[in-house]
Amino acid sequence: MHPYFGGAEANVCVLLSRLGASANYITCIPENDLSVAGVQQLRSYGVGVNDIIYNGDKLGLYFTEAGNHMRPSRVIYDRAFSSFSFLKPGTINWKKIFNAVEYFHWSGISPAVSQGAADACLEAITEAKAKGVAISSDFNYRSTLWKYGKHPREIMPVLLKHTEIAVADLDSAHVYFGIETDKAASYEERFRQCCDGLRQKLPHLKTLAMSFRQTKGVMHSYCGALMQNGKYYFSVTHELPFITDQIGSGDAFTGGVLFGLLNKFEPQRVIDFAIACGSLKQSIVGDWAIINRDEVEQFIQNGPSGRIIR
Repeated sequence: MHPYFGGAEANVCVLLSRLGASANYITCIPENDLSVAGVQQLRSYGVGVNDIIYNGDKLGLYFTEAGNHMRPSRVIYDRAFSSFSFLKPGTINWKKIFNAVEYFHWSGISPAVSQGAADACLEAITEAKAKGVAISSDFNYRSTLWKYGKHPREIMPVLLKHTEIAVADLDSAHVYFGIETDKAASYEERFRQCCDGLRQKLPHLKTLAMSFRQTKGVMHSYCGALMQNGKYYFSVTHELPFITDQIGSGDAFTGGVLFGLLNKFEPQRVIDFAIACGSLKQSIVGDWAIINRDEVEQFIQNGPSGRIIR
């Protein structure tokens, strides 16, 4: 067994910091050696950790059984009774945190853990909106996490209504909002159909991004789509001949989107940069995309490469 630290929002923070952006991670964890080790790793990558709340006794865990081209990977979550599951409104001083902040990013994994965590997430979103902070959301539907008696459709639409930047997938859009797309259509057309549906549900939505994967034998095709202010942009398709670890690739894609927006990239460059980040992550074991901007730029120019750089 090989342990790695990770988590959807933490993964995004690590990549943003590695790329040169300022990122601050907010969570609730126990004050024990396991948590301290994780915080030290975050700090080593330049992620801000001063606003982390310490409470409770258990760090949330998950276990992964790696699959291959014949059988899928499987994830078992162990989040019940974690410190984060006991989070509730009033625990975190969002008014202080959102001073001089440009973006607030959260994922659908957080409100899936407990009703208290969902309520705390709504508190954060409400305060971010009041402060004029741009709200970024990753839909991140995980069916096995929703165990506290609420269907995601009862929780997520309310949390997502102020979203300006969203990273989603076709399945989560269906679960949260009942949006259907034509399964026989191309991914470009399905993206447009999904986007049309989401823009009716999310009145503040300015940016929507999705990544798409298709497996043909041992080859993985990976590409992305972006809607920016009502216009559509599509990346090239990268053929990835070997996958080390898919977990965290969606978060790397999300981090790439946010980095592009932070740096005022043109929309086509945003989606090309994001899909390069997601592609490169799949060559790295663990949740975190330990890459830098030069590597991303090289990948955009040259695609996958097995060369040794020395």
